[in-house]
Amino acid sequence: MNAAIYDCPAEWVHLLPPGTQKIRLDTDLPEHIWPLLALTPGGCRTLTEHKTGRREIICRFLLAPGDLQALPAQVRAETVISYGLSPRDSLTLSSLAKPVLCIQRTLPRLDGTTVDAQEFPLSPLPGPAEALLPLLGLWLLQMPLTEFPVSW
Repeated sequence: MNAAIYDCPAEWVHLLPPGTQKIRLDTDLPEHIWPLLALTPGGCRTLTEHKTGRREIICRFLLAPGDLQALPAQVRAETVISYGLSPRDSLTLSSLAKPVLCIQRTLPRLDGTTVDAQEFPLSPLPGPAEALLPLLGLWLLQMPLTEFPVSW
C-alpha cells in the first residue's frame, strides 16, 4: 500500500487514487510505516483527542491541514506537506470560482521525483475544492504528472 487517508469521507472512496487505503480507525494507523499519509481535518481532531494509545504513527510524507496549531503528538513524518487556503500552505487554491490547484513550492513525490511550483486548472469537482484538497494532494503526489490526472 503506497498511501492512506485517515477519516476519509464515504463519498470520496471511489475517488481515491489506486493503491490508497481508507483508514477508519485510529488504532489501525500505527500498524504500518506509511509512504504517504493524508489526514483530513476531522482525522487530525480525532488523533489529537484520542492519542491512539501513545503509539507513534510514522510516515515518509504527511499531507496535513495547514491551519493546525500543531500536528497530533504521536505523528512522525520525514516531510510534512500542508494544504489549505493560506498562502503559507504548500498545496492551496489560487481561485475558488473556477478552481485552480496551486503548488506553492517544489514538492517531493513518492516516486522520488518532484513537482515544481505551478498551477493546475481543475475540471468540475464533485464537491467544494477547498474540502477536496487532501484528495487532490493524494493524486498529485502519487500519479504521473503529464497533466493533472483527475477527471471526476
